[in-house]
Amino acid sequence: MTAAPIDEVVDLLRTLRLPHMRNAAPELLATAKAQRWEPAEAMRALLAEELAGRQASSVRSRRKAAGFPTGKTFNVWDETLSSIPAPTQRALRTLEWVDRHENLAVSGHSGTGKTHFLEALGQACVDAGHKVS
Repeated sequence: MTAAPIDEVVDLLRTLRLPHMRNAAPELLATAKAQRWEPAEAMRALLAEELAGRQASSVRSRRKAAGFPTGKTFNVWDETLSSIPAPTQRALRTLEWVDRHENLAVSGHSGTGKTHFLEALGQACVDAGHKVS
């Protein structure tokens, strides 16, 4: 493809409001041409970019709607430092209780990691596709 058709594709994607495809199109189409991809493969790659972008945007929107105060996740969680028993932590992290519409109440002394654990559970719920109601 020459520059003009790529620009035209980008303009069409802008008009169709496909921002993630639009951002990926110039580089992806150049790669597709250079590597002689089948048209369907180039289309699949563009659609995959749009889907991934929309999913990431949806997660960001759900996080914002949830109003998490600090952004704590399980990435920095150390289950050995918590007073919550490790088997209980692992069971809660499966989120099966959320799908069963069960409530969760956690109590204990200050500084034992309750807030971090609960916010991380909330973040995990968002990552799993659950919505704030």
